Amino acid sequence: MNYPEVGKKAPTFTAKNTQGENTKLSDLVGKKGLVLYFYPRDSTPGCTTEACDFRDNFTKLQKLGFNVVGISKDDTKSHQKFTEKQSLNFPLISDETGEICEKYGVWQEKVFMGRRGMGIVRTSFLLDEKLKVLKVYEKVKVAGHVDAIMEDIKALK
Repeated sequence: MNYPEVGKKAPTFTAKNTQGENTKLSDLVGKKGLVLYFYPRDSTPGCTTEACDFRDNFTKLQKLGFNVVGISKDDTKSHQKFTEKQSLNFPLISDETGEICEKYGVWQEKVFMGRRGMGIVRTSFLLDEKLKVLKVYEKVKVAGHVDAIMEDIKALK
């Protein structure tokens, strides 16, 4: 896994957001930082649960000074449907080429139901306001993930 190193600057990117507008990583940061999370696919059970957990805790995260952004290889149309259906209150980034996933080391071999293939491994990155990597959450289990991130943010102070 070639994840960005803790203490180093996160790889920058420009990509389309939910509305199809070009967005730079630096445009997404909150006052104190950003939670950047990669997920396999819109509207699947685990990804929906994770997105809704971020949605439900978005205000708390913003009070702590952090914004949230989700990234997958789904196109902007898929992101729009997912956002509307789940009433998501944060942007999703479309990485159709997989370039951002490669930069962040989340495009990996996975085994699903006995079959091997490449895919996005659910991973989150906690970045500070200067886009330095504070923490990497590898192979994320959805349950309790957002709570763990908020605990880590509170511990930063």
